[in-house]
Amino acid sequence: MTCDCEHIHKGACVTETRTEPTTSGPATGRPKVLVVGAGFGGLALARSLADTPADVIVLDRTNHHLFQPLLYQVATAQLAPTDIAYPVRGVLRRVPNASFRAATVTDLDWQAREIATADGARFAFDHLVLAAGARTASFGVDLAHAETLKTVDDALALRQRLLTAFERAQAEPELVEAGALDVVVVGGGPTGVELAGAVSELYRNVLARDFPDLPVHRAQISLVELDDGPLAGFHPQLRAYTAAQLRRRGVQLHFGRRGTEAGPDRVTLDDGLRLRVGTTVWAAGVEAQPLATALGLPTGGGGRVAVDADLSVPGYPGVWAIGDVAAARDGDGALLPQLAPVAQQAGRHVASQIARAVHGEPTEAFAYRDKGAMATIGRRAAVAQAFGGRVRLRGTLGWLAWLWLHLAMLIGFRNRASVLLDWAWTYLGCERGGRLLVRRDADPAGDQHPDPVAEKAQKAASG
Repeated sequence: MTCDCEHIHKGACVTETRTEPTTSGPATGRPKVLVVGAGFGGLALARSLADTPADVIVLDRTNHHLFQPLLYQVATAQLAPTDIAYPVRGVLRRVPNASFRAATVTDLDWQAREIATADGARFAFDHLVLAAGARTASFGVDLAHAETLKTVDDALALRQRLLTAFERAQAEPELVEAGALDVVVVGGGPTGVELAGAVSELYRNVLARDFPDLPVHRAQISLVELDDGPLAGFHPQLRAYTAAQLRRRGVQLHFGRRGTEAGPDRVTLDDGLRLRVGTTVWAAGVEAQPLATALGLPTGGGGRVAVDADLSVPGYPGVWAIGDVAAARDGDGALLPQLAPVAQQAGRHVASQIARAVHGEPTEAFAYRDKGAMATIGRRAAVAQAFGGRVRLRGTLGWLAWLWLHLAMLIGFRNRASVLLDWAWTYLGCERGGRLLVRRDADPAGDQHPDPVAEKAQKAASG
């Protein structure tokens, strides 16, 4: 029986019964570990099982691992998509007992201990690890006119929208006064802060030189955050520094306010204020992928899969959940944040628990070690904290720490070298080679525009 996940968001799951082939790989007699998701957690787990006598299959709807913390740099023309994405098969090449399959999971047959996918395949498992990640949380707001930032396609769509707005304004300068270049970022977490700072520098350092006839300085970039300042959870001194640096870059700050409507040319806040906008970016938070609902598993806070202390799913022996999709909690009972370090540590932990199970040993509770957090605002301006905020960095030192950590976390020497060279080039010359318009069939609002030359030729041929 399979589940049509197109209906998940409507709160219903349409099922149909059909016979499908089972994909189990070669018969080795070893336990089969099925990992759903090739993000930080899924890959950390697969790598950690390299020396365990088990066969590992990783499933993901895309064939690449994406370094999401740098997506905003693809959106602002600093990096290319290939700089922050790496083929999953390339990652697993050095894991002799692991393989990969590009597929979308649709159903769980608990009696047969099999997972079904959208292409009709079925995968048997002894251990199932759910690491499907998160999606953008809309909080009930219609995002039809807003951009999000979770995938490569999202980043390219945002880049296209920003650059196309400038091309249209060049042809119709009055659009600048109408707000075509204005950007509103909703959400003052690391993604929102980094994006607002990057857009400001893109406008001031690059596009103002590309379009010298446009009054780019009149474009407004705004950041909206429900909390009383940016980067909730950071030390107050670092939050104050971040706000000051954003203001210095010309970003208008709207704290203590919530976005309630994202229209085609206005963003409405909960106090009635309406912000003029050409591009809205929704970065107000994330929620777990609706995998738990689709598979009929118990859920905890935020729609995440409920887990016990060892990250196993209660009532489902051999089923585990890690990362953004898991309702894992700290020692005080609070949900752990949906961050890459949590997913990576959870992946390594579950790998060790599977190894213990293979050897007949009892499992152990997961304990997350908070190594700190960081965010960058722009050139030579970043914040970082560790040990609960007792160690704090800001400015150039924080920026260098941020650069080093993100380079270290990228997968592949080629990606690290490419990103390092792009950063150096941007820093030395403020030049960004990625400001390319590649989707000629769409304007910033998503309206389709057929080729007028092709239309004229077609009419001439038919007439």
